[in-house]
Amino acid sequence: MMTSILCAVDVSDNASDAKVLEQAWQLAQLRDAQLVVVTVLPDFGTSLVGGFFEPDFHARAEEAAQTQLHQVIASVLGEDADQAARHLVLTGKPYEQILQVAEKLESDLIVIGAHQPDLKDYLLGPNAARVVRHANCSVFVVRVP
Repeated sequence: MMTSILCAVDVSDNASDAKVLEQAWQLAQLRDAQLVVVTVLPDFGTSLVGGFFEPDFHARAEEAAQTQLHQVIASVLGEDADQAARHLVLTGKPYEQILQVAEKLESDLIVIGAHQPDLKDYLLGPNAARVVRHANCSVFVVRVP
């Protein structure tokens, strides 16, 4: 029996998020598992460009991402699903944060979207491929346009 399904979304890409969220919600309902939806923000504060942002920029970005996360889940899955899901906004490299939170929460499954790869993805490795390669649990990859 699964207890926790982690769904990684990019709140800036709602078209792709819908398909990923629908699959994750169906799996969570099927397995009577808690759905944890996570989005990852870039870490502007520690890089060279961090000095160009206002001091409270990151806090405002986190708040906006949290709001967007609720809106996306509610619009795709409905208010009841939004209330039932756990929402996490993290900061850092997406694949690292997804793997860390999956480990911390002892997630049974990670649901993540992946675009059709092009040549640069084969050379550098997209986030989904890194999650698949390094996850300690099963990963369900949803192909998105």
